[in-house]
Parts: sequence; C-alpha cells; structure tokens
Amino acid sequence: MEFETVQGVDVPKIGLGTWKMPGKTCYLAVLSALELGYRHIDTAELYENEKEVGRAMADSGVPRSEIFLVTKVMSSHLSHAEMLKAAQGSLRRLGVDQIDVYLVHWPNSRVPIADTMRAMNKLVADGFVRLIGVSNFSIEEFEEAQAASEVRLFANQVSYHVREPDDDLRTYCQRHDVLLTAYSPLARGQLATNRALTAIGKRHGKTASQVALRWAIQQEKVVAIPKSASAERQRENLDVFDFELSPEDLADLASL
Repeated sequence: MEFETVQGVDVPKIGLGTWKMPGKTCYLAVLSALELGYRHIDTAELYENEKEVGRAMADSGVPRSEIFLVTKVMSSHLSHAEMLKAAQGSLRRLGVDQIDVYLVHWPNSRVPIADTMRAMNKLVADGFVRLIGVSNFSIEEFEEAQAASEVRLFANQVSYHVREPDDDLRTYCQRHDVLLTAYSPLARGQLATNRALTAIGKRHGKTASQVALRWAIQQEKVVAIPKSASAERQRENLDVFDFELSPEDLADLASL
C-alpha cells in the first residue's frame, strides 16, 4: 500500500467505497478488503451499513489503529444538536471510540454553515472525531465552511475520474494541502471497457480499470475509493502500485 500525506497525516491511496452495499454484502466486502490489505474504509450514515462496516472491522483482527475510517453525516442532520446526535449514532454503529475523518455528506443551504462547523469543531475537541471535512462541495462552498471553522478542514470527497477531471478543484486541494478523495473513480464501471484505457493498459500489462485508478492516485493529494464487493475485483483495484503512467500515457488520457 502507498500513502498520500496531507497535513502530516498518511492516508492509504486506495480505499474501499461501500455505497449501495447493504447488510451481509457490506460485511463480507469489508472483511475481504481488510484481509487483502486495504486499510482505508469509507462509509456514511446515509448508506445504512455502518454497523456492518464496524462488525467486519472488529472480526478482521486488524488493529483499529491501522484502519483509516471515514464516515459522513447526512445533509438533514447538519444543525448543531442534530450533528452531535448523528455522530454518536455513527460511533455506536461502527463500534469505535473515534472516527478518523467525519465529512458533511452534501451541502445544505437551509442550515447555517457556522452552526454545522461549530458542531464539527466540538466533536474534534471532545475526541470523537480526529479530522473533519466535506463531500460534494464546490471550492466556494469549501472556503465558506473553512472560514466558519476554527479547525482546519482535511478533505473534500467528490466524484472524480479520468473522463471528468475537476482540474480547478484538484489544483486548489494541492495548493492548500487538502485531500481530494475520488469516489466513483471508475465512473461506476463505465471505464472498464474504455478503448484508450485498454490500449494504455496493454503497455503495462494492466486492465483499463487499473489504468484509471493509477491516473487518479498518481496525482498529488488525491486518493481513490473504488467500490467493489468482489474479492477478485478488490485485488485488481489494489494492484496499481507497481507501474506508473508515462507522459505519453497521460497525454493520451487527456483526450478523454
């Protein structure tokens, strides 16, 4: 496993996304991923699978200190009181004493961002949360959240892949030492058969999906959390650290 260092924190470059993984499917997927060497697990209150994620973590035998655990609070729970209550619910379901990164899942214009960030700051101060951040925020929304927070924001989790690269956001994150976590880095499976990615993959003995993941994590301050319930596919997604895309490869990918 390789790591991306942001604000002095080492984050595994490949993690497991668990969106739309219910019940036993989620439990087995997380257990499999941890056995394969994944150490970055992403979930959310909205996914309704935090309990299964926590149980798999406990059953895996992997020390809690080795797992980089991320969860997200629903946009309907962003008021001060509701967020504090939601965080305790996530901690209970996950079976942990602290969440590594707690994210606002989506912006909510109906709740003052200052109220939201005050609650997140309290969670950090009380030790329930190690780092805070946001998800699906524009640069402007991110800056507004940061201005309202005494605690430095650590991450912005967004849909990000080779066919839809947000260069402005990536540059912003690199300049300000903020983690850009790429969800749907394979465009929900659509990149697996892409001709350009397949052609580049042949040069390296890799699949199109592996090329797409390598493109993401080869960038500074970017990590990726592909979703997969299959151990075989999880293994494939993890096998992206033994090659590097060349300037020629990157030029070809720019055409996408």
